Amino acid sequence: MPTIEHLNSPAFAALKLPFSEIVRVGDTLYLSGQMGTLPGTVTLAPGGLEAQARQALENIRAALSAHGFGLERVVKCTVMLADMNDWAAFNAVYTGFFTPPYPARSAFAASGLALGARLEIEAIAVVPG
Repeated sequence: MPTIEHLNSPAFAALKLPFSEIVRVGDTLYLSGQMGTLPGTVTLAPGGLEAQARQALENIRAALSAHGFGLERVVKCTVMLADMNDWAAFNAVYTGFFTPPYPARSAFAASGLALGARLEIEAIAVVPG
Protein backbone atom coordinates (compact mmCIF):
# COMPACT_ATOMS: atom_id res chain seq x y z
CA MET A 1 0.00 0.00 0.00
CA PRO A 2 1.50 3.39 -0.99
CA THR A 3 2.43 5.91 1.65
CA ILE A 4 0.30 9.05 1.91
CA GLU A 5 2.26 12.27 2.53
CA HIS A 6 0.84 15.71 3.20
CA LEU A 7 3.17 18.33 1.70
CA ASN A 8 2.89 21.95 2.80
CA SER A 9 5.41 24.66 1.96
CA PRO A 10 6.16 27.10 4.82
CA ALA A 11 4.22 29.89 3.04
CA PHE A 12 1.17 27.67 2.68
CA ALA A 13 1.37 26.35 6.24
CA ALA A 14 1.45 29.93 7.55
CA LEU A 15 -2.04 30.51 6.09
CA LYS A 16 -3.44 27.84 8.47
CA LEU A 17 -6.04 26.67 5.95
CA PRO A 18 -8.00 23.46 6.68
CA PHE A 19 -6.47 21.44 3.83
CA SER A 20 -3.09 20.34 2.52
CA GLU A 21 -1.29 22.12 -0.30
CA ILE A 22 -0.37 18.79 -1.91
CA VAL A 23 -1.11 15.19 -1.00
CA ARG A 24 1.36 12.66 -2.39
CA VAL A 25 0.27 9.06 -2.88
CA GLY A 26 3.09 7.04 -4.37
CA ASP A 27 4.22 8.82 -7.55
CA THR A 28 1.10 11.01 -7.80
CA LEU A 29 0.71 14.54 -6.44
CA TYR A 30 -2.81 15.87 -5.86
CA LEU A 31 -2.71 19.66 -5.60
CA SER A 32 -5.46 21.50 -3.79
CA GLY A 33 -7.36 23.99 -5.91
CA GLN A 34 -5.50 27.24 -6.50
CA MET A 35 -7.16 30.58 -6.97
CA GLY A 36 -5.44 33.72 -8.10
CA THR A 37 -4.44 34.76 -4.60
CA LEU A 38 -1.32 36.79 -4.03
CA PRO A 39 1.50 34.69 -2.48
CA GLY A 40 1.15 34.15 1.26
CA THR A 41 -2.31 35.76 1.38
CA VAL A 42 -5.97 35.10 0.71
CA THR A 43 -6.21 38.31 -1.34
CA LEU A 44 -7.07 37.94 -5.03
CA ALA A 45 -4.73 39.43 -7.61
CA PRO A 46 -6.27 42.62 -9.00
CA GLY A 47 -7.11 42.75 -12.70
CA GLY A 48 -9.91 40.26 -13.28
CA LEU A 49 -9.87 36.85 -14.90
CA GLU A 50 -6.55 37.10 -16.73
CA ALA A 51 -4.64 38.34 -13.67
CA GLN A 52 -6.25 35.72 -11.43
CA ALA A 53 -5.56 32.96 -13.97
CA ARG A 54 -1.90 33.99 -14.23
CA GLN A 55 -1.56 34.09 -10.45
CA ALA A 56 -3.34 30.75 -9.95
CA LEU A 57 -0.97 29.10 -12.42
CA GLU A 58 2.01 30.78 -10.75
CA ASN A 59 0.70 29.42 -7.43
CA ILE A 60 0.60 25.90 -8.89
CA ARG A 61 4.15 26.35 -10.20
CA ALA A 62 5.30 27.62 -6.77
CA ALA A 63 3.62 24.75 -4.90
CA LEU A 64 5.32 22.19 -7.13
CA SER A 65 8.65 24.03 -7.00
CA ALA A 66 8.60 24.13 -3.18
CA HIS A 67 8.75 20.34 -3.29
CA GLY A 68 11.28 20.03 -6.11
CA PHE A 69 8.99 19.62 -9.12
CA GLY A 70 7.87 21.68 -12.13
CA LEU A 71 4.83 22.22 -14.31
CA GLU A 72 6.11 19.63 -16.78
CA ARG A 73 5.02 16.97 -14.25
CA VAL A 74 1.34 18.04 -14.44
CA VAL A 75 -0.83 15.45 -16.19
CA LYS A 76 -4.34 16.80 -15.44
CA CYS A 77 -5.94 20.14 -14.64
CA THR A 78 -9.51 20.79 -13.58
CA VAL A 79 -10.60 24.39 -14.13
CA MET A 80 -13.63 25.92 -12.45
CA LEU A 81 -14.69 29.21 -14.01
CA ALA A 82 -17.19 31.65 -12.52
CA ASP A 83 -18.30 32.36 -16.10
CA MET A 84 -17.83 30.00 -19.07
CA ASN A 85 -17.62 33.10 -21.27
CA ASP A 86 -14.08 33.45 -19.82
CA TRP A 87 -12.99 30.12 -21.35
CA ALA A 88 -11.13 31.65 -24.33
CA ALA A 89 -9.43 34.28 -22.16
CA PHE A 90 -8.37 31.55 -19.73
CA ASN A 91 -6.96 29.45 -22.58
CA ALA A 92 -4.83 32.41 -23.71
CA VAL A 93 -3.23 32.58 -20.26
CA TYR A 94 -3.01 28.79 -19.82
CA THR A 95 -1.01 28.27 -23.01
CA GLY A 96 1.62 30.62 -21.61
CA PHE A 97 2.29 28.10 -18.83
CA PHE A 98 1.87 24.75 -20.58
CA THR A 99 3.13 23.68 -23.99
CA PRO A 100 2.17 20.75 -26.23
CA PRO A 101 1.59 18.06 -25.44
CA TYR A 102 -0.77 19.68 -22.93
CA PRO A 103 -2.01 18.01 -19.74
CA ALA A 104 -5.47 16.51 -19.87
CA ARG A 105 -8.00 19.13 -18.77
CA SER A 106 -11.61 19.66 -17.79
CA ALA A 107 -13.33 23.02 -17.43
CA PHE A 108 -16.76 23.86 -16.12
CA ALA A 109 -18.72 26.78 -14.73
CA ALA A 110 -19.13 27.04 -10.98
CA SER A 111 -21.08 29.62 -9.06
CA GLY A 112 -19.96 31.01 -5.76
CA LEU A 113 -16.23 30.30 -5.85
CA ALA A 114 -14.46 31.09 -2.56
CA LEU A 115 -13.32 34.70 -2.08
CA GLY A 116 -15.40 35.77 -5.08
CA ALA A 117 -12.69 34.35 -7.35
CA ARG A 118 -13.14 34.20 -11.14
CA LEU A 119 -11.58 30.72 -11.26
CA GLU A 120 -9.99 27.87 -9.34
CA ILE A 121 -7.60 25.28 -10.77
CA GLU A 122 -6.82 21.81 -9.43
CA ALA A 123 -3.87 19.86 -10.75
CA ILE A 124 -2.55 16.32 -10.61
CA ALA A 125 1.12 15.63 -11.26
CA VAL A 126 3.13 12.44 -11.61
CA VAL A 127 6.66 12.47 -10.24
CA PRO A 128 9.57 10.06 -9.94
CA GLY A 129 9.31 7.68 -7.00
